[in-house]
Amino acid sequence: MSAFLEDRLPVCIRLGASWGEDFAVDITRTAGGSEYRKLIHPYPVMRGSIKYTRDIADMWDEILSLYRRVYGRFAGFRVRAWDNWSTNGSTGTPTAQDQTLELVSAGVYQLVARYGEGDPLLSIGAPLRVIYKPVSGTVKVGITNALTGPHTITSFTVDTTTGKVTMAANKTRPITAITKGATTVLDVGANTFVNGDSVHVSAVDGMTEINGLRATVSNRTATQITLNIDSTLFSDYTSGGTVNTQPQAGETVTGGCEFDIPCRFDSSIDLASVARGIRDTSDITIVEILNP
Repeated sequence: MSAFLEDRLPVCIRLGASWGEDFAVDITRTAGGSEYRKLIHPYPVMRGSIKYTRDIADMWDEILSLYRRVYGRFAGFRVRAWDNWSTNGSTGTPTAQDQTLELVSAGVYQLVARYGEGDPLLSIGAPLRVIYKPVSGTVKVGITNALTGPHTITSFTVDTTTGKVTMAANKTRPITAITKGATTVLDVGANTFVNGDSVHVSAVDGMTEINGLRATVSNRTATQITLNIDSTLFSDYTSGGTVNTQPQAGETVTGGCEFDIPCRFDSSIDLASVARGIRDTSDITIVEILNP
């Protein structure tokens, strides 16, 4: 790992640029012509080439400024790739259900983007880009429950310099009574739940149909929470039960965001004067950093 400047290249790499992706593959060819190929890692690596003829007072001032501030090839910076900036099909509006997040440690998850899911894949699975540089304000997170489907949550924080999502501390309370109805009221005693919290219900005796369900708190009082679960036809509650906000066994944490790609310059910047106040440049090469 090396130095990184949390600043974005002042142009996208589509306009006036060419770019592509490659994979690290070790290929050995035998004398008989057979090939043996080894995939070093599953991460695509972007490489781009930018070339501009610009007014000297225009964008070049910003590009040269960034080049100098990162000491040329030394430090990384953010790049917006205009056909690969979203976890939702590369250019769609991100949603909380775009991608299954990678578990880092208890309550901490890594934003990722997988490519080709839904299409035929090799047995090794989909290519993966670790999202280290999500765009602030765009990250959405959800929990998918096997019984009740996807739920968008808001109780999390995200580090936009690493792409790590940290779930809020778990809120948990024992259940002492349940009132059936079109919405379901749980007696949980003194609590810190708020309207909009997503909670998982487990270990209830009697009304076992409610076990494993996740629902949103639609109303909260000092000792009760109301969930958007229709329990009209459920069995009667007898005892026990717990509610938790954090993901439980059998649930999947998902997320989506806009993102930048961490890159560095891979060439010098050579300028040529073509007219008064106009400068031309040779190709400026940038390359993705896999572990910024």
